[in-house]
Amino acid sequence: MSIVNTDKDLLTCAGPRQAITEDRTASDSVEPASLVESLTGRWWVLHTRSRNEKAVAGYLVRWNVPHYLPLVQQRRKFGGTIKHVCIPLFPGYVFLCGSQEDRFRALQTNRLANVLDVPNQAQLKQELRQIERVLNSGVQVDLYPRLRKGTRCRVTSGSLIGLVGVVLRRRGPWRVYIGVEFVGQSAELEIDPAMLEVLD
Repeated sequence: MSIVNTDKDLLTCAGPRQAITEDRTASDSVEPASLVESLTGRWWVLHTRSRNEKAVAGYLVRWNVPHYLPLVQQRRKFGGTIKHVCIPLFPGYVFLCGSQEDRFRALQTNRLANVLDVPNQAQLKQELRQIERVLNSGVQVDLYPRLRKGTRCRVTSGSLIGLVGVVLRRRGPWRVYIGVEFVGQSAELEIDPAMLEVLD
């Protein structure tokens, strides 16, 4: 994956292990060890305010607070140009592993909605290890599993904002075709799934 700068170059999308401060050796470039496995301490789930995941992680990097922020690369359209950006795999969440003092420091960012306690520490760590393994493998991850055929959705940005349609089919992770009706006539549109919200 290409590197995308965020928050003064503190985070990259080359892989999730860049979202934490750690010592690295030359052997890491061949077969990197599990970042999640190397972390010690207690896990907390930081529930961030909307679109604040990278900002929170940026603070934690500067403060040397161990954490894990899984990032995935996505194509976005900006003014007719397609660019690759990195977005959190789990919007609204950063995983902190450390001490009570680290938890309090995270709260000082004023960018959190809540800090969730993790009763089963071993289970969360195992799940995060699996997520890390999938992301490091390069396998494509579907960021929009709810956008299946027949799903009603609304366009949330762009010139078609507010338009409501039904998913007709998908072609890869970046293309969704929706059917909409205009004055009794149906039409099919190709749209970026990042611009859609599911209507329950």
